[in-house]
Amino acid sequence: MNLIVDVGNSYVKFAVFQSYELIDKVFFKLEDFEKEFKIILKKHEKINRCIVSSVGKLNTSHLKAIQKKLDVLVLDSNTQLPFKNLYDTPKTLGVDRIALVSASVKQFPDNNALIIDAGTCITYDFINTENEYLGGAISPGIRMRYKALNNLTANLPLLDTELPKDFIGTATDSSIHSGVVNGILKEIDGVIDQYEEKYPHLTVILTGGDANFLSKQLKNSIFANSNFLLEGLNFILEFNSN
Repeated sequence: MNLIVDVGNSYVKFAVFQSYELIDKVFFKLEDFEKEFKIILKKHEKINRCIVSSVGKLNTSHLKAIQKKLDVLVLDSNTQLPFKNLYDTPKTLGVDRIALVSASVKQFPDNNALIIDAGTCITYDFINTENEYLGGAISPGIRMRYKALNNLTANLPLLDTELPKDFIGTATDSSIHSGVVNGILKEIDGVIDQYEEKYPHLTVILTGGDANFLSKQLKNSIFANSNFLLEGLNFILEFNSN
């Protein structure tokens, strides 16, 4: 049984897999790490392996606590991967992006696949039918765009995310919603169109915190999967264990 530890900037996710089946998932703040680790081990006594993916700052003490209990793989640029990484700077490729591409390899093998992760940033990652990762793009996410308009201008308010009622904003608030949300939707559809022109039979996967909000508004056909990153981390662990 596998424990997936995904450490973000503010929150940590624990996911438990039996082979490739997700059977439990919790998320919590980093300061609750030790308490939640004890709870998950008590709840699932057959956990014996673990993968740690950290884009935030995981304490050395936290890592040592896991290593005392489990066989641990820490994901980094030296980890053996189920695809060929052709990124020009492989050591700078984020572990979250590595996990997403790995999930694509497992679930959509031998496909031209574009994985879009709509979170704090929006990342685009592409892998071809030859199982070669070529790279992608990074752009600001929804909340980052709302915050940038508020932080970098004198008079624009910070708004909660909201689907615009019309693409023509008739007041400041509706203009911001139209600019941010419609801008992102047009960006994503446009990027998908770019890839489809060059790579036929493209499989598109949308994941991340804003995936559900965005998925119904996109014109392109996509697979939406909120657990895609966790499934990718589990596949990397299984791949290295075998």
